[in-house]
This record gives sequence, C-alpha cells and structure tokens, in this order.
Amino acid sequence: MTDFFPEGQSPRELGYAMPAEWTPQESVFLSWPLNPRTWPGCFPETEQAYAEFAAAISRHELLRILCPQKENQRIAELLFSKDAALEQVEFLDIPTNDTWCRDHGPVFVRKPSDGKRAVVDFLYNSWGGKFPPWDKDNAVPEKVARALDIRRFPVPFVCEGGALETNGKGDLLTTRSVILNPNRNKGVTEKTAEKLLCDALGMRQVLWLDSGLPGDDTDGHIDTLARFFREDAVLAVPGKKTHPGHETLKRNFRALEKMRTADGKPLQVVPLPVPEPIRPQGWREEILPATYANFLIVNGAVLVPSYRQDRLDREAQKIIAEAFPGREILPVDCYNIILEGGALHCLSQQQPL
Repeated sequence: MTDFFPEGQSPRELGYAMPAEWTPQESVFLSWPLNPRTWPGCFPETEQAYAEFAAAISRHELLRILCPQKENQRIAELLFSKDAALEQVEFLDIPTNDTWCRDHGPVFVRKPSDGKRAVVDFLYNSWGGKFPPWDKDNAVPEKVARALDIRRFPVPFVCEGGALETNGKGDLLTTRSVILNPNRNKGVTEKTAEKLLCDALGMRQVLWLDSGLPGDDTDGHIDTLARFFREDAVLAVPGKKTHPGHETLKRNFRALEKMRTADGKPLQVVPLPVPEPIRPQGWREEILPATYANFLIVNGAVLVPSYRQDRLDREAQKIIAEAFPGREILPVDCYNIILEGGALHCLSQQQPL
C-alpha cells in the first residue's frame, strides 16, 4: 500500500497539494438530503434549515448540488424561498445514499504552479460499515471528476474528508481513532498511513490526535475537534469538566499545544467553547457530537453552527470572527441537523479556485 502510486505519479510528486479551506474557492458541493430514513420525525424542519444553509452559500459563491435530476425543480423552489442566488446554483445529476458530502464527496488538490486541480478519490464505507448501503456515496468522487473533466487519483484506502484538516503548508491534522480504525483499514500502521496520506494530499507531515467526541458516528473526525485558521494556529475544543468528553478533549488540547508545523513553528491553540450536552430522547446515541468547530469557510464568510444555546452560540461566533477578520460570520441553526451526527462542515465539500 505504501507504494500504491507508480514512481513519480503520486499527487505530491506531481506538485498537487490540498489547500487550506480559507483560500479562494470556485464552489461548494452539497448532497441534498433525500433519504427518508434520515432525520425521522423532523425531516421537513431539517430540510428547511438545510436550505437556509445552502442559500447562504449561494450568496457567496457557486453552489453545486448533487441529486437526481427529478428533484431539481422542487429544490430550486425551496432555495428561492430562502433568498438563494439561483444564478449561482448548479445541479449535478449524481444520486447519493446520504447527505454527508464532506465524507463521501471529492477531496480536491491543486497544483500551485499552474492552478490545475484534481480529485483524490478515497474509498468510502460509511464510517466503518455503520449505515448501509453506501454504493452511491462511494461513486461520487469519480462522477464529480468526470462531470468537471478533471484528473482523478483513486486511492485504495478508506478515508473521509471530515478526517482531514490542513493549513495548506504541508501539515495535516487527523485522528488515530478514524484513520487507524480496523473498521476502515484493518492492519494499517501509523507509518504506512502517514506515507499514503502525504503522497495523496501533498503533505509534509501528519499531526495526530487520538480520538474524538462521545456519540460521534464517525469515530472522531478532526473537523469536530480542531480547525486551522492560520498556518500556525488552530481553533480547538478543550471541553469543560462537566462535559462527558472532557478527558479526551483535554488530552487533545494538550497534544495540540505541543505540536509544531512542518516549518518548525509552534502551534498556537485558541479554545472554542463546547455546547452543553444535547441528549435526545429515544435516539440511537445518548449524546450528540455538537461542536462549534464544524464551521464552513466560504468566500468572504464563515458559516457557524448554532444550537439554540444563546450565550455559547454568541461566544463561539465572537471567537471565530476574531480568527477570521474581514469575513462575515453567518450562524446557521443546527438544532435538528445535529440529530444525525454532523453539522455544516460535515454536510459540505469545497472546491478550490
């Protein structure tokens, strides 16, 4: 597996690299929620919140929606009702099993020398086989690469976009509980995973955290824990003593404080508050993995999840605003969206310009 790419043909060797999310973007991809088993009992309310999110993206850049063509008109009408910029909405006739585009969607890399972009196509198995079927989701990156007519690098390694966080300078943040989990890549070593990820994504080093939030179906995606906002700084969730994930979050925070970038700079770690535990009655998880770290950066703005916890919502928005000066901060109600285990970053995948 360490020599999967032919000599001289890995994205890294060809000059491609995964850019930081704050670099200029061409578009954001969403996989429209159409699975009737998703958000049982509150699907209409959730779709309204999802449409608000989609409309906000369209007002800042091109929004590409993956869905069967027969759904286009209904979705367009819903987006119109949310004041979407419909001239910046494009539909791709690509069906999916579920809505978590960050994880099953294309991971984009870019060549700084000439601006060429490519798709890195990891295998996808619904977070270790948890929610079958996932055949349509696994096919998404190849179909997107074909639709955009750009190069695709298939990688025989199970990995989701929510497990990958980069500063665009060769540093990749991820978690052992996801990448090294036997439900994804049985028997893979840390050294092997590091080489493959660096080759596939144009990275110089991998920075590891151990695990993530309780109740997280993904086994601990990095985009719920720590996010770069500068090449040498992250926003991270330390948790508080009353939070069920406090010990894990405290260990992660301390680990981040000891890290250095590939350029040798110490990593600055800025704490983000954690929402009060959300414990839905009769749900498959006792607690939901609600986090403010699951924000999405778009051109000129940052879309931030809110959870109807006014004081903490405002505090998180203030900290994120300070991290991204000059960008509009747009809160999006994720009270219902989080029921299925993710928020704004989990739902989306950006394409660099």
